[in-house]
Amino acid sequence: MRTFGSHTIGVDQGDIVLFSDFEDDGEMWTGEGPRLIRRSVRFADSYAMAPVVQVSLSMWDMSNGSNARADVTAERVTRDGFDIVFRTWSDTRVARVRVAWLSIGPVEGDDGWTL
Repeated sequence: MRTFGSHTIGVDQGDIVLFSDFEDDGEMWTGEGPRLIRRSVRFADSYAMAPVVQVSLSMWDMSNGSNARADVTAERVTRDGFDIVFRTWSDTRVARVRVAWLSIGPVEGDDGWTL
């Protein structure tokens, strides 16, 4: 469990289309084997320390010709942002993906000052 002490808690959220590969025959739609897409996200304001970040698929469009294989994670989380990473593998064909994210962490409050 993560505790935040006496800090003010900040919450930020968003929803981002990672790719739409069916439109231009991109790698996620036409490729095979291990594939990865990474997108950087910046928070609206910086946190006092790296927040907790939750990501989830909010829309996915996959071919029904093979198994649907997907892994979505938050990586490289810092006070200022993080990377959304989407992976697939084998013969899965992914047309497009949108990912929702939520961050929760400590922010400097009005009494958070240093001498």
